[in-house]
Amino acid sequence: MIQKASKGLKIGIAGKGGVGKTLVASTLARLAGKSGKFTRVLAIDNDPSLNLGMALGIPADAIGSPISEMKDLIKERTGRGPGESGAFKLNPVVSDIPDTFAVQGPDDVRLLIIGTIKDPGSGCMCSSNALVRELIYHLVVQRDELVILDFEAGMESSMGRATSKGLDVLFVIVEPGQKSIQVGVKIAGMARTLGIKNVFIILNKVETEEQQALVTEQVTNDGFEIFGTIPKSIAVQEADLRGIPLLEYKEDDVVVTAIQEILQKIQARFYE
Repeated sequence: MIQKASKGLKIGIAGKGGVGKTLVASTLARLAGKSGKFTRVLAIDNDPSLNLGMALGIPADAIGSPISEMKDLIKERTGRGPGESGAFKLNPVVSDIPDTFAVQGPDDVRLLIIGTIKDPGSGCMCSSNALVRELIYHLVVQRDELVILDFEAGMESSMGRATSKGLDVLFVIVEPGQKSIQVGVKIAGMARTLGIKNVFIILNKVETEEQQALVTEQVTNDGFEIFGTIPKSIAVQEADLRGIPLLEYKEDDVVVTAIQEILQKIQARFYE
């Protein structure tokens, strides 16, 4: 039996680069904001490309730097700046960061750009990593709102087991194609290993019923459910070319309709 969230709902969006992860995350967040079903909607950018702000319709000059690159903040909270040697706080105070640094966007959606966990091999970034990990834990486990996280593909670097168990749902986005499917199934399997109970596949950029059937069969054989299917639409490319969100370019597009159906399904299955 699925336990529904009566307060906050925490949703992760993951997948291979280029599959439409950020499109799904941003459109889902704005439709949720429009719905009035959630008290607050907070969109989190944890992807290296940092495109979620533009996808939400927030001007670039209003967004600011990722938390992972705020050297003064990192030093203030952990006791050590990025690259500085010495002891630092593993559990820095982060509870005020979302409300302080989140940027207001359209449809009552707020955006917080976290950035990514730095590769330890690239230099001593331990204090930065500690702040980012603690912040993600706070967002997933302790916030009382709808939180939608646009994860980097290697999301295991950002999430420990305690954080993972706080995530209500993880959607892995795949598109028709073996590389995308294999990477998606690998991410989904890893998510289950981390302790996320509700892991689903969303199939994006579908052009034919045959494509949908072939991907569904493969994903089902691997033990995962297709939660929703999003058709391919030229409007997505046209909106991207103009640098505006799909919702503002063509609100009645088939992609928007499909994501609206996914949101309704989320509400029915996971939210009271």
